[in-house]
Amino acid sequence: MTQVTCDIGISLDGVSAGVNQSREQPFGDGVGDGELLHAWMFEHAESHRAEIDTITAAGAFVMGRHMFTPGRGEWDLGWRGWWGEDPPYHAPVFVLTHHEREPLEMEGGTTFHFVTGGPQEALERAREAAGDRDVSVAGGATTVNQLLALDLIDELRLHVAPVVLDVAGVRLFDGVGQHRLRPAGGRITPEVAHLTYRR
Repeated sequence: MTQVTCDIGISLDGVSAGVNQSREQPFGDGVGDGELLHAWMFEHAESHRAEIDTITAAGAFVMGRHMFTPGRGEWDLGWRGWWGEDPPYHAPVFVLTHHEREPLEMEGGTTFHFVTGGPQEALERAREAAGDRDVSVAGGATTVNQLLALDLIDELRLHVAPVVLDVAGVRLFDGVGQHRLRPAGGRITPEVAHLTYRR
């Protein structure tokens, strides 16, 4: 049976992104280009190959608009995502948005679909696209929080960087209500703590 999983990088104080995201600061004020939270993935990839491969193994993905673009309002149709022409997903990706946009087909099997009907519709479409493979919620924290509040995430994989950011920003677990999660695994490295929980 298809599971809904989620991988998200956060600081020790739960921040996944600062405010004022832009092309110059993809992760917002106080987080810069993401090196504080994601050095394990970008600078130490071989030491974390198993976790990276697990993240990209899903049959379809759901993400919030700010994971795809720093833009707000109507689409800049010239913007094709942060990843270049061959994004790492290699599967259908369903992007939450309030503004319609035609699907965007990329190299490597990734197609971005833009969903205006909310997180449950995006998840339903992702489940259909994934077949018998898992669906992964790729972030950001606002989207993860919405799906946690609806109790729709089966496995939560946190990648906790050993840094306290102490900045205004988007925090994991804000407004999700009380949850009991079952620890299901973990691996500690100098760069990050990989922690897995199941509902």
